[in-house]
Amino acid sequence: MKRLLILGAGTAGTMIANKLVKRLDDTWKITIVDGDEQHRYQPGYLFLPFGELRPEQVVRPRRGLLPREVDFLCAAVDRVDAPASEVTLTDGRRLGYDYLVIATGVSPRPDQTPGMLGPAWRESIFDFYSLDGAQALAIGLQDFDGGRFVVHITDMPIKCPVAPLEFTFLADAYFRHRGIRDRVEMVYVTPLSSAFTKPIAAAHLGSMLDDRRVTVEPDFLVEHIDAEPQRLVSYDEREIPFDLLVTVPLNMGADFVGRSGLGDELNLVRVDKHTLLSKDYQNIFAVGDASDIPASKAGSVAHFAVEIFVDNFIDHVNGLPMYGSFDGHANCFVESGDGKGLLIDFNYDIEPLTGKYPLPGVGPFSLLKETRANHLGKLAFRWMYWNLLLPGRPIPLPAHMSMAGKHPEKEGVS
Repeated sequence: MKRLLILGAGTAGTMIANKLVKRLDDTWKITIVDGDEQHRYQPGYLFLPFGELRPEQVVRPRRGLLPREVDFLCAAVDRVDAPASEVTLTDGRRLGYDYLVIATGVSPRPDQTPGMLGPAWRESIFDFYSLDGAQALAIGLQDFDGGRFVVHITDMPIKCPVAPLEFTFLADAYFRHRGIRDRVEMVYVTPLSSAFTKPIAAAHLGSMLDDRRVTVEPDFLVEHIDAEPQRLVSYDEREIPFDLLVTVPLNMGADFVGRSGLGDELNLVRVDKHTLLSKDYQNIFAVGDASDIPASKAGSVAHFAVEIFVDNFIDHVNGLPMYGSFDGHANCFVESGDGKGLLIDFNYDIEPLTGKYPLPGVGPFSLLKETRANHLGKLAFRWMYWNLLLPGRPIPLPAHMSMAGKHPEKEGVS
């Protein structure tokens, strides 16, 4: 019996289990381990603070999302002994494997920034990258009646790098609809030199912030947060005061990755960016946010990467070369408020461009343009996530980025 062990039953891990159970014969045993019995639809966290989704709409039991043929263990991982091909759980159990897939993602770590956790946490300092954080922020927003409202990113990489921008756009609309926008000074604080990592998209998104009277503070690397007086303090001693702070804490991979010597300083597993195979061990892969590939940490990246990974895995375990090459493909709907959104589509080498997606000239989605259709696409994705993406059903979108329908000649801001 050959043993495939998957650590993490999030987006990538669940998709892999559902796809490989159909591709591997009965000489294989597939086991998936996660420390939590509940699967959370993390893109939904964005809408919870504004009352546009309810918590029960973003949570489902993991067991119901996995095939019966897959063993699910609700347990925490202590470490991986890669030379011995063995995983030790925190309860002392040991799991041997022939092949290991690490898909434990990344998590917000407010404990890594001095002053972030403390008396002001969930009082005047909030996050929305966790379910309880998004729920607490809903109350914080209701109680906020004006003042300096700061949205802050601690450092990159983070899950869904456009989410802080989306939150800012939605907050602007929320304050306008409450009739208090003129009493709110909005500031967007980022460690980047502009609003986004890709220059063309950054120009579009930056102009959207300007249109909404949001001040951008770039190149800001926070050193600590003072709860009294309420202010962010950077390593170069700049200070940004706030009345209400919505922060994205440092995102880090699972601690067991660091303890096992498999990761970098952020506990991200070192892999080949095209095959997702460990640079250190030939029977370990890392898929989704858990890897150190230079792509967005987003559900779409996990989806496209898994499509490449599954075929590669079958070849690899059969002693064949892996010809599939993941190109870093990502596409993200960006909510912009007032029932509109835009869409970006890019990969390792190609920036987001204008055009139509997925059908050239037809769409129905517009790239780098605010439309109602893009907003509806964002909302529809939740149904696709539960019913198509996680079960591993075919989705008629190419895993590799296509230039069809894009306008490379229009790289400036229109």
